[in-house]
Amino acid sequence: MTRAAAKTGAGPTMMVAVEQYFPKKQRIIEDSLAYQVLPFGIRTIAGVLHSALARDWMVRTTEKSLPGIWGGMMCRKRYIDEKLIEAASQIEAVVDLGAGFDTRAYRLSALADIPVWEVDQPENIQPKRARLRKLFEEVPSHVSLVSIDFDHEQLSAVLAAHGYPAGQRTFFIWEAVTQYLTETGIRGTFDFLAKAARGSRLAFTYVRKDFIDGKNRYGQEAAYEQYISKGKFWLFGMDPEEVPSFLESYGWRVVEHLGYEDLAERYVKPTGRELASMLIERIVYAEKL
Repeated sequence: MTRAAAKTGAGPTMMVAVEQYFPKKQRIIEDSLAYQVLPFGIRTIAGVLHSALARDWMVRTTEKSLPGIWGGMMCRKRYIDEKLIEAASQIEAVVDLGAGFDTRAYRLSALADIPVWEVDQPENIQPKRARLRKLFEEVPSHVSLVSIDFDHEQLSAVLAAHGYPAGQRTFFIWEAVTQYLTETGIRGTFDFLAKAARGSRLAFTYVRKDFIDGKNRYGQEAAYEQYISKGKFWLFGMDPEEVPSFLESYGWRVVEHLGYEDLAERYVKPTGRELASMLIERIVYAEKL
């Protein structure tokens, strides 16, 4: 995983914090902790965006850089929230791979009695631990914060060292991470997921392979230039048609496989807001066989 990926850890949560400034009926996702969990500097930036004028400027600016990112970000987070809540009575653990400053473990009551392992690079884990101690005095007892380098450390060994029992039915979250990994990192993670207990769940996002390869830009010229051509931050993509067979080879069955236009129909349309859909990214929800 590129070190640049760690720098993106707080960005999505800042966007979710700004989303809370919309009137309740216009919000795509509810997250009362997003602002509070952010590091001081980013929390300060989010705070000055409270007015409708500043909030709307932030959305427009973000959309100009990567059209569809605002709605896509909010929708995928809400979708994963809902799947977690639906599955809570059927799982025994949650592992959030690349958790960043995500707040699910602390705001979803369905997870209050389920052990959660939040896994990320040290650049995100350390400041998040410090912030959680400020908010709760200590990291909540059902949460373990785990530092890792996905490309160079063995996930199973690192989790085991932090008390994760591999035989438990687990809900794995892998949100906005796969594009930053090498193929070695991807396959290493799926080698780990292949050993998951039957009935485990997996929600993950990926960027289309033809976009990573430059064969189809989907109108996202600026994003291609920033993340692939110049930055070389995004390394891995998947072909939607090959996703089911790829997962099957590791013992997983696709339950839902959605584009962000599908998510927008569910979550954006009811708000009355007009937001573009991000065509280059998709989300998968799967079950371990």
